[in-house]
Amino acid sequence: MFSGQPIIDHKKEICGGVATIREIKDVHKLINQIVGARALFTFSDIIGESGCFQNSIKIAQELAGSTSSIILQGESGTGKEMFAQAIHNASSFSHGPFIAINCGAIPRDLIESELFGYEDGAFTGARRGGRAGKFELANEGTIFLDEIGDMPLETQVSLLRVLQEKQVVRIGGYKSIPINVRVIAATNKNLEDEVRKGNFRKDLFYRLNVISINVPPLRSREGDVLLLARYYIRKFSIMLGYTVCNLDTEAESSLEMYQWPGNVRELANAMERAVNLAKGKTIRMEHLPEHLQKPVKTGRNKVMDIENLEKEIIIDTLKSVNWNISRGSLMLGMARNTLYRKLNKYGITIQ
Repeated sequence: MFSGQPIIDHKKEICGGVATIREIKDVHKLINQIVGARALFTFSDIIGESGCFQNSIKIAQELAGSTSSIILQGESGTGKEMFAQAIHNASSFSHGPFIAINCGAIPRDLIESELFGYEDGAFTGARRGGRAGKFELANEGTIFLDEIGDMPLETQVSLLRVLQEKQVVRIGGYKSIPINVRVIAATNKNLEDEVRKGNFRKDLFYRLNVISINVPPLRSREGDVLLLARYYIRKFSIMLGYTVCNLDTEAESSLEMYQWPGNVRELANAMERAVNLAKGKTIRMEHLPEHLQKPVKTGRNKVMDIENLEKEIIIDTLKSVNWNISRGSLMLGMARNTLYRKLNKYGITIQ
């Protein structure tokens, strides 16, 4: 970036000038500071005492210092981005930016320009002067590719080239821009199955899958439901100005018996609702969402149907927002494309 300022003498004539030249990486650093491209969470912020969850944290801590690519696998709402931020903050890239991008939330025809940037006039509607992509902005830091299983095949080819060559070429450009970026990807899909189906490139899978960390679902984390519930009750009570309240025995049992298809994100939403309704008093069954107030049957031959629960949650959520897909996807914590797939899967018709 180049800027200049003339020097005017006592005769009001130009007698010289001062030129300021700044490296583009300094400009990118300034941009990242303005847009808040940094990781907020560390491993100390991750709550969970169950054995399987503590094992995932231990693996992530041990591998954070590596420069290798990481894939975080787990269902939606399990906290994969929190893990990614904690890994970044414990790594040698912590001094750099943390750039997150949801590969399933960007239209197919825009995702490459978002990732790799574009030059002036590269396509109709391109910003004058061009634009740096996420990989450029993430230089000397970490890029978090969420929902990578939803990335279009044609973009996967370009991504593989960037990972192999460690340089990026903007759309419509010819100049190779070297980058030093730690890549952390996340998915709620089984990528090996997606490779067999032809939806994900095998070479990209092996390039990314250097280190794989599984983030377990909430229903598998014995004892963590009530631990997290009490954390969120305290958090939302303080935020809303209420006295920090307790859960009664019946409500505790309901929370523990429920399967939590939406994982930690669903639990947080349920506790925020309960705090709003209880207003500083003990949280009882009537303060919980309707699907949590229904008796849950357990036993060898009476296992809850998780898919039916997920279908019910999606319908209830969309009803609450008058079937607005954008608002519904935000409340459910899933990309619009993912929500549309769920609607097709369960045969739900938009009202």
